[in-house]
Amino acid sequence: MQTVLHRANERGYAKHGWLTTHHSFSFANYYNPEMMGFGALRVLNDDTIAAGQGFGRHSHQDMEIITIPLSGALAHEDSLGNKAVIQTGEVQVMSAGLGVEHAEFNASRTEDVSLLQIWILTRHVGVAPRYAQKFFDQTVFKNKLSLVVGPEESEKDGALFIHQDAFLSLGCFDTDATIEYGLQSWGNGVYFFVIDGEVAVADTVLGKRDALGVWDTEKVLLQAKSSAFILAIEVPMMELFEKGGILNL
Repeated sequence: MQTVLHRANERGYAKHGWLTTHHSFSFANYYNPEMMGFGALRVLNDDTIAAGQGFGRHSHQDMEIITIPLSGALAHEDSLGNKAVIQTGEVQVMSAGLGVEHAEFNASRTEDVSLLQIWILTRHVGVAPRYAQKFFDQTVFKNKLSLVVGPEESEKDGALFIHQDAFLSLGCFDTDATIEYGLQSWGNGVYFFVIDGEVAVADTVLGKRDALGVWDTEKVLLQAKSSAFILAIEVPMMELFEKGGILNL
């Protein structure tokens, strides 16, 4: 088993007045050559957007973008004609594929919205853009990690799908709850991000917003040290992506 530990206070940080953000990996003006991603996972941003503010229309390409509101609601519109509000308890996926433009704004004029936004490389370049969102009953997360996003075949099990062999799961754990996470494939790694609480992952104790990446193993043991809310992002660790005739590992 190999691991990499990322403490909350080691993340990139920026405050733009209307936006407070922490970057788990290099993003925008934050660059750290030691924090370029975890396998196919390239972005994990922890954002708080002020009331009535947001990101104007901008473009993306060849990324699977997953948004998880933690409090409040986020308004979305895009060049595919989608207009929606993503509420706390919902998960949104947008396959940028060949290219898509979108805008994201706090849906409230009085309250902040906090969210996690995750970018994962697509399995192949040039897939068709698509959009979906879904509400998940919080009871499905009770003392287990339940799949909310996965590859295409996961849709039949109630998860949203993306064009990548990646698996995103959420779990809410009582103190002392213990589970074993089994990886889907030997070539994958899993990035455990503690949204709230305290949990031991592979004997490493993580607090709020700490993360531990784990690979070269078939399973990982987790034990909640307090009530905890956890995100697990399982991704391929070695992928070839061809773009413009250049192969990038």
